[in-house]
Amino acid sequence: MATNVHLTPELEQFARDRVKTGRYANMSEVVRDGLRLLQDQEVARQSAEAARREELARQQEESARRQLAFKAMLDRWSAMPSINIGPWTREELYD
Repeated sequence: MATNVHLTPELEQFARDRVKTGRYANMSEVVRDGLRLLQDQEVARQSAEAARREELARQQEESARRQLAFKAMLDRWSAMPSINIGPWTREELYD
């Protein structure tokens, strides 16, 4: 499968320099190696995004759990009978 790639003059010179140093046998190897690096970078980006979404979901679950616990505490507290502590009631103290 033949694919033509048009590079900027700077990128073409960079690729040719890599071939001249002997690191790569030809321009195709340079382009393939660059695409592999881009592929690795994309996989890392997707992994980071998945981890970010998982952390956000965990934080939302924790927030919902805390809100339910707080509501349950308030419900228990409000169900308690008023107590007389001197001339004031609990409601008067915490109003």
